Amino acid sequence: MVQKIDPIARFMQEHSVTLLQLSALTRATRSLVEQGFSSDAFARTVSALAFLQDEVSHHNAREEAALFPVLDRYVEGPTAVMRQEHRVLKLELRRLKRAVESVSQKRTSKRAIKELGGQAQVVVQQFVNHIHKENNILFPLVQKFLTKDALREIARRMM
Repeated sequence: MVQKIDPIARFMQEHSVTLLQLSALTRATRSLVEQGFSSDAFARTVSALAFLQDEVSHHNAREEAALFPVLDRYVEGPTAVMRQEHRVLKLELRRLKRAVESVSQKRTSKRAIKELGGQAQVVVQQFVNHIHKENNILFPLVQKFLTKDALREIARRMM
């Protein structure tokens, strides 16, 4: 028996998990900035970064391979904006990774820790804004315009 999945519900669930990781990143980097280096806060930062790099890159790739080509048949424009935001998010994650590596090498550097905290804020803000757009603008658009067959095609493409 083929399992029925709602691709939009799956994307939104993945967004919820990502928001939790962004919250963890915020708490960890805030701790580093306010209280100085600690192995625990740094490990939580590294863990959140690893999640964002791995899981979110897979999530975004699935959106671009499964959802966007189907949606492009119905409406023009929104997917171009989302693709551009995916590129920016990837760039900002690379900057965050460099900031993490800098703190790893210079644990007592207040400047490196401050830069890490600032870059984490940029990443969190951009991700939250992007997720908000997808959840509240793009996905309702998908649900309004796409047929059940189109949604099934997206689900198949996601496998």
